Parts: sequence; C-alpha cells; structure tokens
Amino acid sequence: MLRDRLVAQAVAEGFSAARVCRPCDVPEVMGRLQAFLEAGYHGQMGWLADRVHWRGDPAALWPEAKSVIMLAENYGPDDDPRAVLAHPDRAAISVYAQNRDYHDVVKKRLKRLARWLIAEAGPEVQVKVFVDTAPVPEKALGQAAGLGWQGKHTNLVSRELGSWFFLGAIFTTLELPVDGPEADHCGRCTRCLQACPTEAFVAPYRMDARRCISYLTIEHAGPVPVDLRGRMGNRIYGCDDCLAACPWNKFAEQAAEMKYHARDDLRAPELAELAALDDAGFRARFSGSPIKRIGRDRFVRNVLYAIGNSGVPALRGAARALLEDPDPTVAEAARWALARLGDPA
Repeated sequence: MLRDRLVAQAVAEGFSAARVCRPCDVPEVMGRLQAFLEAGYHGQMGWLADRVHWRGDPAALWPEAKSVIMLAENYGPDDDPRAVLAHPDRAAISVYAQNRDYHDVVKKRLKRLARWLIAEAGPEVQVKVFVDTAPVPEKALGQAAGLGWQGKHTNLVSRELGSWFFLGAIFTTLELPVDGPEADHCGRCTRCLQACPTEAFVAPYRMDARRCISYLTIEHAGPVPVDLRGRMGNRIYGCDDCLAACPWNKFAEQAAEMKYHARDDLRAPELAELAALDDAGFRARFSGSPIKRIGRDRFVRNVLYAIGNSGVPALRGAARALLEDPDPTVAEAARWALARLGDPA
C-alpha cells in the first residue's frame, strides 16, 4: 500500500513520524485565528493578519490538493534547557536555535520525500512542501493527522516525542487514506501555564503573544515594555519553559540529527562576550543559525536586558560600552541595564 510505503520512506529520510489528513479537516482554525487577531494578541506580527483566507483555511491555499502529509522531526535536547537559568551571567537560547536553522534541514527532507512520492505515484501527481514560512496552520493539521494534540501551551504535544519536534507539510493532489485526529491528553495538568515567566497565557489553549518571551526576543521590534523586561531573566532568544515543563517529555528522546545538537558556544554563552558583538561578528557567529534573522541590534538589545537582570556587577562594563551605540534601542537598553545593576553613571 502506497501510504504505508510513504510512512516507511519518511522514517528512512529521518522524520520521526508521518501521518495524513485532508486540507478541509481543520474547520475550527478560521474562528480561532480571527478571535486571536481581534484581541490584538499577535502584536507586531502583522503577517498573521495577511492572507487570513489561506491561513485559516488550508483548502483555500491550494484547492487542487486532496491530502496533506504531516511530518514530525524530533529535536529533543540532551538535558533540561532550564538549567542555564541558574547561571545569570550566561545566556539562555531556545533549544531549537542552538545549531542549524531547522527550516533548511526540514525542507530538504520534505523535498526528497516529495520526489520519492512522485516517482512512486506517477508524474501526474503534484506536490507542494511547507515548513513554517507559508500561511499553513501546521499545528492544527498535525493534530488532525494524528501526530499529536495542541496542548494548553498551544504547541503540539506527542505521546512519543513530548514537545520537542518540528512540523513539515506536503500538500499533494494524490488522494491518500487519512489517519484520525489525536485526542487531547492534557487532562487537568497546568504545568506549562504555571511555568510561563511572563504569564502570557490568558487561559488554557489561549496565549497573548505580546507577553511571550519568544515573541519579545524574536518578533518584537524596538524597546520591550519595561514591566516585562525583568521577567525575561537571561533568556535572549526564545523561551522553552512551557515546553520543558510538559510531563509528556518523559517519553522524549535526544535528537538523532546532529545538526540539532547544541553547539558548545551556544549552549550557555557568556553575556559579556555576546554584548561585544558588532554586526560583522554577529553575522559570522550565527551564520546558518535561525538567530541571524533578528539582526545584531535586536540580539544585543536582548543581551542587555539579560545583563540588567543578572545582578552581576562585573557585567557593568559590557553595558557601559554600549551607552553610545548607534541603535537607539540598544543604547536605551544599556542605560536600563546599568540602572538595574546600580551603576551611578
């Protein structure tokens, strides 16, 4: 059976799991998306409001598509990513960003699998691959296909992989047998909600992105609201707290793909070293990393907030060196950090 061979080939390509649904299997997405946007929870992510007719309805994205093959790729860490939070002079970087950009790795696998499918099913079969950069509701489709369920932290959770996996999608004109949706197994657990440092969850399954540290460190341009800076701790790119708190991670395994294993220099880098990066140094250090897309200025802004939260007087010099930075947001962050550290200057 082609579907069974497809799943076997997906695993051979390096994916952790593969399931199938139809583009029309997520009718709830449009209403949820519109409610999220109307509440203003998307903040500066204006792209979420663009092409809502596609983002809220996968069937409208490519009307000819009959099936969606949803793929999961494990990126499980080798230790608890929250351990670095106990070292305030060090930077906490989200697990997924501690090595290569997953978009590149996953897309290559998707393309190879799509070519295999065409070779098996015939040249008349059409395919399109997506990984997080198109108006596709991957998490809802992942639940509809049975890869996992959207937990109370709004991310997908798997009984086999926990919270640590990327999603990819192959839309195809081929009609394949579908898998049933996964049921919600969160029960009464609220550990992920309680773990959020900024109280970004307004209710189970509902998040105000404007308070989420991942949003603040990656998507938010300009100064971060002062009342949230102190809660960011030493998290300078993303936040894993709600994911790491999930008890289903007891079944998670370390990523098999070496490109997802943490680079030594990104596991817990020194804040003083990162604060000293100029644009060229930033680009060189984060070449091939998803961190590169936020640019040096936003990155150093985040580092300065972490310095201000560190309580380490020895880091005052790193902040002082940026008081006259050409970027006004960086300079303001340096002043804030020094004030937090009790620097009379």
